[in-house]
Amino acid sequence: MGSAPGLRLEKTGQVEVLASMDAFVRAEMEAHKERRNLWFPNELVPADADLPGSWDESLREVRAAALELPDVIRVAVALNLLTEEGLPHFHRLIAVYFGEHSAWSDWNNMWTAEEDRHGCALRDYVRDARLFNMGELERLQYSYIEAGFDPEWEQDPYRLLAYTSLQEKATQFSHANTGRMAAGRESLLQRVLAHLAGDEARHYVFYRSMFGEIIRLDPDRALVSLQKVVSNFSMPGHRIAGFDDMSEVVRRADIFGARQYQKIVEECLAHWQVDQLTGLNGAGAEAQEKLMKVPARLERMADYVDSKEKPKTFRFAFAYNRDIVI
Repeated sequence: MGSAPGLRLEKTGQVEVLASMDAFVRAEMEAHKERRNLWFPNELVPADADLPGSWDESLREVRAAALELPDVIRVAVALNLLTEEGLPHFHRLIAVYFGEHSAWSDWNNMWTAEEDRHGCALRDYVRDARLFNMGELERLQYSYIEAGFDPEWEQDPYRLLAYTSLQEKATQFSHANTGRMAAGRESLLQRVLAHLAGDEARHYVFYRSMFGEIIRLDPDRALVSLQKVVSNFSMPGHRIAGFDDMSEVVRRADIFGARQYQKIVEECLAHWQVDQLTGLNGAGAEAQEKLMKVPARLERMADYVDSKEKPKTFRFAFAYNRDIVI
């Protein structure tokens, strides 16, 4: 097997494919830099020592408006924040799967720097707006980081890129839809979430391009990896204590659930033109067939869940254990 500097895994052939993409990765990084808006958290929620007194008055208005936010929005913001603060898990995974001293590691460092602002900005907001019982939220965040995040990807680097393609779009949905719910209620929260959603959209474009190139270079193995990820997708925060209930609230609020995931899968399959791939081997053709059936299956599942759904009460310590009926 030929050498592939910076790539640590030993999956035959895949390492060479990823190493051969170095120039493509660097070109897409440059395109990403052209697209991005390099904002900083202090521009959204400032904390400078010499802030004018008018900011104190604005902050009082933010807190007053935040008091009136529905607890469904609080749950969505909490889940979004906890997920963003899981960034160390993802930096580690990308570093382990793609190593150092390559275009991939350069992307990982830049992507991590961009993503790090998300948790900072959202935490600055929720602290200044006094949105939660922060002690309870911090306990959740600590336990999530301590629990780790080790998806069963069987050392398959293609799965990581398939997952990030789906996950970045899912996070964009979650931030954008939560922001829309906040519109007309609390404008600063909407603004913070809009910045996060914009970044996630650009990251999605990058990862989608990466996996599209893998499909071009190695279609059979790419489709097998993609099918395994698509069929067993779960958001990165699934190890957060209470994640299932929090996810159920945001699904019922139509922020993110099976219907949004269906749209993501459909969009990716169409962009990668999976249905038009020909000349596949047996495993590739089987994965292709299974992939094209996923959207219809997701729709049936969502329809079934909706047909059986009844109002349910939820409680979360970070939201002071108030009843949330949805």
